[in-house]
Amino acid sequence: MRIGVAGIGAVGAEVARSLDRGDVPECGLSGIAARTAKKAAALNENLRHPVPVRDFADLAEASDCVIEALPPALFGDLAEPVLRAGKHLIVLSASQLLGRDDLISLADETGGRILVASGAMLGLDALNAANVGKIHTVKIVTRKPIDGLVKAPFVARSGIDLTALREPMQVIAGSVTEVAREFPANVNVAAAISLAGLGPDRTHMEVWADPSLTRNTHSVEVTSDSSDFTMSIQGRPSAENPATGIITARSVIALLRRFHSTLQVGT
Repeated sequence: MRIGVAGIGAVGAEVARSLDRGDVPECGLSGIAARTAKKAAALNENLRHPVPVRDFADLAEASDCVIEALPPALFGDLAEPVLRAGKHLIVLSASQLLGRDDLISLADETGGRILVASGAMLGLDALNAANVGKIHTVKIVTRKPIDGLVKAPFVARSGIDLTALREPMQVIAGSVTEVAREFPANVNVAAAISLAGLGPDRTHMEVWADPSLTRNTHSVEVTSDSSDFTMSIQGRPSAENPATGIITARSVIALLRRFHSTLQVGT
């Protein structure tokens, strides 16, 4: 299976290196897409088998599956050619799927598939199962170290000085739809939770800055007719990008392994 990687930041670069090492059976790296030639060249220097640097359209044609690990603003530029070509699109910027029913329709027409990687959130299996019945409420609380939020545009626009923070502070609260407008790069976990459950308008979210933390923390509370459950995860931040958890790239690798796995555990 030919795998393309679009975006070679902390997540994309790790997935590309894993594919290059042969960590994923029956999958090979078909190419990468990067914003700068310098960054692409640096990654290729560390691969056993350097690959072509392609634009989005070329990457879609050369691959059976493309992994999206891009800044939110570039999501549509990649998603449309991949789905138009009838290929698999593995999405990490789940927030960019909110309100994009046109992409789902495009995939329906061409035979493409959109797969949302679980990223930094556990328990999506339980949420999917609960959604077969009736879910009553879903609430997600995201707590991040100062480094993970200090450069967020919303924080700058609001004049919030997180560097002087001495105790936890709620930065924003509302529906996932509302929070996603202000934090498109920080709500991918919540977007995935909302897509698996009640939808973005009915899923409540809070974002907190916490100077006592060194890890991103996500907690989810769900009530439903089948079960009530609480999930919490503390992700170790990537050394390359403190706003991204190490487990995010590994969730993509785990998803790729499922394509050819004889035994699959979980729904």
